[in-house]
Amino acid sequence: MACKNVSEDCDDARVLSLLDDEYARTILTATSHEPLSANELAETYEMSPPTVYRRVEALKECALLTEETRYAESGHHFAVYRANVGQLRVTFDDGRMTLDVDRESDGESPADRFTRLYEELR
Repeated sequence: MACKNVSEDCDDARVLSLLDDEYARTILTATSHEPLSANELAETYEMSPPTVYRRVEALKECALLTEETRYAESGHHFAVYRANVGQLRVTFDDGRMTLDVDRESDGESPADRFTRLYEELR
């Protein structure tokens, strides 16, 4: 099994295991709509904060979730998370399984990301 477009630390079995996890799927689904903080995820979807943080870390390790920094008017900052999966394909062919993950942010340059983050501050 060979997983394309996914972190080297994350094999096919781990990606599929994460997608089998209800909490991880909820986080990916919710953050595909808008970036959310861990607190927002915990409160909105009735998950404990430790559950959210464990799933967030696992999803980030597999490059299925990205972390961004948001700044509050008070001057404090906090992390928000955004799903980084556009499409996932599992192919069975000639006795092999191939997992192909298309990430959303694959072509976003650092300059484009900075511009997007700056515009979100306004």
